Amino acid sequence: MVVFKTDTEADTCRKYVLPKLVDAGWDNDPHSIAEQRTFTDGRIVVIGERVRRKVSKRADYLLRHTRDFAIAVVEAKREYETPGEGLQKAKDYAEILDLKFAYSTNGLGIVEYDYFTGFERELDSFPTPSELWERLQAGRNIEDDTANGLLTPSYHLSGKTPRYYQEIAINRTVEEVFKGNDRILLTMATGTGKTDVAFQICWKLWNARWNRTGEHRRPKILYLADRNILVDDPKDKIFTPFGDARWKIRGEAKKSREMYFATYQAIAKDERRPGLYRQYATDFFDLIIVDECHRGSARDESNWREILEYFKPAYQLGMTATPLREDNRDTYRYFGNPIYQYSLKQGIEDGFLAPYRVHRVITSYDAAGWRPSKDDIDRYGREIPDKEYHTEDFEREVALLMRTKAIAHHLTDFLKNTDRFAKTIIFCVDQEHAIEMRRALTNLNADLTREYSDYVCRITADEGGIGRGHLSRFQDIETKTPVIVTTSQLLTTGVDVQTCKNVVLIRVVNSMTEFKQIIGRGTRVRDDYDKFFFNIIDYTGSATKLFADPAFDGYPAFISEEEVDDDGRTLKYETDDINVERVSEDVEEIFDVDPGLPIDMETERRKYYFDGGHVEIAAQLVYELDPDGKQLRVVKLTDYTAEKVRTLYANAAAIRKDWADPIKRSEIIALLEERGISFDELAKATNQPDADPFDLLCHIAYNAPLRTRRERASRLIKEEQAFFDQYGPEARGILEELLEKYADHGTAQFEIPDVLKVPPISNHGNVMEIAALFGSPERLKEAVEKLQALLYTA
Repeated sequence: MVVFKTDTEADTCRKYVLPKLVDAGWDNDPHSIAEQRTFTDGRIVVIGERVRRKVSKRADYLLRHTRDFAIAVVEAKREYETPGEGLQKAKDYAEILDLKFAYSTNGLGIVEYDYFTGFERELDSFPTPSELWERLQAGRNIEDDTANGLLTPSYHLSGKTPRYYQEIAINRTVEEVFKGNDRILLTMATGTGKTDVAFQICWKLWNARWNRTGEHRRPKILYLADRNILVDDPKDKIFTPFGDARWKIRGEAKKSREMYFATYQAIAKDERRPGLYRQYATDFFDLIIVDECHRGSARDESNWREILEYFKPAYQLGMTATPLREDNRDTYRYFGNPIYQYSLKQGIEDGFLAPYRVHRVITSYDAAGWRPSKDDIDRYGREIPDKEYHTEDFEREVALLMRTKAIAHHLTDFLKNTDRFAKTIIFCVDQEHAIEMRRALTNLNADLTREYSDYVCRITADEGGIGRGHLSRFQDIETKTPVIVTTSQLLTTGVDVQTCKNVVLIRVVNSMTEFKQIIGRGTRVRDDYDKFFFNIIDYTGSATKLFADPAFDGYPAFISEEEVDDDGRTLKYETDDINVERVSEDVEEIFDVDPGLPIDMETERRKYYFDGGHVEIAAQLVYELDPDGKQLRVVKLTDYTAEKVRTLYANAAAIRKDWADPIKRSEIIALLEERGISFDELAKATNQPDADPFDLLCHIAYNAPLRTRRERASRLIKEEQAFFDQYGPEARGILEELLEKYADHGTAQFEIPDVLKVPPISNHGNVMEIAALFGSPERLKEAVEKLQALLYTA
């Protein structure tokens, strides 16, 4: 055999690997070879106000038994490397993608790892699709009827292809259903497409004509949730391919459809009726999907549990965004351990979910507590009980208008400094608090509310149809307003606002389950709308506390802490990078009944209202995970940068050697950016806008003297005159002009040929004419590189 000398992996793939896969039959329908398949987007790294993505994960080849069922991964290496060189990477990808066969090849030899046997062996050729499928069936005990369900096509006409983790969740669930597991749980973080997964599961089972009894008919499926919005959105959008098979149960127990949707409240028993669900036979449904099942559905004392018990013969799939905790243990006890979990942390790491910045803002009342003076009375003339009130008491026991106004003032300033049309959700204590916050924000943004009357809106149960309209427009990515919405419980779950950039906490959140749901309002990524990260602005300390909880699995880009006065002005700012309340729902309402109902004269007032006093907004801290990735710690940007620089270089001399080389300098900058370090932000944090980035790093990391760019440029001209003297007057003038640009703007001014095209250097002629002044383009390049090297010699 003639051996071709190949220089790249691409050569190996083209000349050797692909022909061998074709010979094994992997290009014969329905099998397929997915070449250079990227399966993650790459984690988003926030660098100041800019973002960059880390490298995405990409498999050289994914072997698919059918379009929707991947079975093996192949990693190709260069011909001169050993066949097994890429096996570890192939195994890593196989474990991520839930595959049982991993291959590494240099085009000449093949090494296989079989997860069923645990054996690694050398092969002369790739197994055929039928061979691998038979081994998979044997290893996972897949009977023919289960195989039929697994290989039933997914729905593709919408143009959306399931992501890798969605495909795993879909296939695992279908497999468990066909194997007779009638209680199934999926745990997937908010924003990862649980509803898409549910749809594809239903679609595959429906088209495979699976049902409990084994009859030749389509299954009857019930999609169950606790809020109308969690039912209406799937029914009217994602599940539309089911056409007339869909039906929402509301007041009438129709039995002629196959895909049913209902809220618990619409079919549960109450004082007036025994429960609409009882009009269906206990074995009517083949499958029940329980969305957001952590929200009480499995609690022993719950009416919802009664519904699930009534339909006991049905297979029941629970879907939740929250991993096992004490406050949702009953859910896991009922459904069992999840057959698949995809966490918030993993979603951020893969680049499918947005990272976030956390701003901890403290008012003086929250910092030190508030106690009424002896003669203080509230707005209704009542004496306020004498005690010290703290954050958890505000707006529950006592409503402090000046605190609300101070927070509104600070938030307005925040939006003015960032983006006044960035969609913002504010979580208040109750509906009444949401009104006060809406009013304060409206008045502070009168320049915009005059033009956009719905710039600030309240979306709660009391808003009815008007609130539904506000919510619909708020969710619409093409609609400019509403921009700011105040709420209490409504938007904690089930509301997809893809362009939400600010999540604001003005009520204490103690539950990790609820906290993750709230964070989920901002985790969607929309590259086309410049939405790559979002802010959590925390006025209560809830976020800071819950981030430190070991059960929290999604780390922030950075956390800041800020103190503000009663006008919302910042007094102190430090920044660095780095019990769920179950809400009932009225059958006739889309919104949830809120625990804080409006106060009128006939209603007993449940809290005190104090409108006086003096409030100051009182500290920004940034937290990063410790080296083990288990706990957040406070760190300043300068300390964080110093630590990262010292991990790369032992001393200033070592970094100087590489920094003088333009290529290596770019690599250093890229490494620091991957760690979220921006020189612009560093210059701001140290108040050194004129410092050279190299000097800034050495000063922070090694306590070296700090020089400005102009000082470096002046030293070079003074001490290295011999370098300049070797060139003619005009060429020497160009080098001095380059130094002047560096002194004003930094090392970016050494980019050739771009810098030659702008004044004053462009006044010397075009690029070729300028190069001629140095003798040739090569000598021009050498002169500029030498100039940079000399710049950092001392």
